[in-house]
Amino acid sequence: MSDAGLEGQIRDRLRVAQLKFSDPVISGCAAYITLLRQWNARINLTALRLVDPLPQATLDKLILEPLMAAPLISAPTVNWIDLGSGGGSPAIPLRLTHRGGTLTMVESRHRKCAFLREATRRLELERTFTRAARFEELTPEREADLVSIRAVRLDEPTADLIAAVLQSGGTLFAFGSRVIDSRFVLEQEVQLPDGSELFKYRRS
Repeated sequence: MSDAGLEGQIRDRLRVAQLKFSDPVISGCAAYITLLRQWNARINLTALRLVDPLPQATLDKLILEPLMAAPLISAPTVNWIDLGSGGGSPAIPLRLTHRGGTLTMVESRHRKCAFLREATRRLELERTFTRAARFEELTPEREADLVSIRAVRLDEPTADLIAAVLQSGGTLFAFGSRVIDSRFVLEQEVQLPDGSELFKYRRS
């Protein structure tokens, strides 16, 4: 399917979800999926089915879920860290909606880092960086205003690592995982299409 066909799929799904985004965001999301398909044929970036036409479950996970988080970002510019960026979702689609500030995608696997850097270049995402590192190796130059993480169990060691990089009053987006820790105050829950939830926390 062409990017135009993907754009149509994305627009239809956003309409059902009652979400509205600009043409550049939608075209960027389509270009991201096209690039992901090309690279996934060579290296394993995602286990999601990338056949043509794109299955709704794949579209929801790669694109709709990140875009559902976009309205929850209150500040126009943020210093944002995405942990375990993998194949680039939710970070890249969400970045297309919020291009201010900086984004650092943290991924331990070097081949996936190569894809993230290429996607950043092709989508012209300024002030967007990729770090080949494990969570525990992360030593940011300054504390983040926003941390996002998906499909990771937020146990005590992981909560400690997030607390170390997220400033007081900062926001944690936890896709599919709840954190039980007094340092993180739950502010909002959003039901996602697959039945899981996006949790928005404030760092106390």
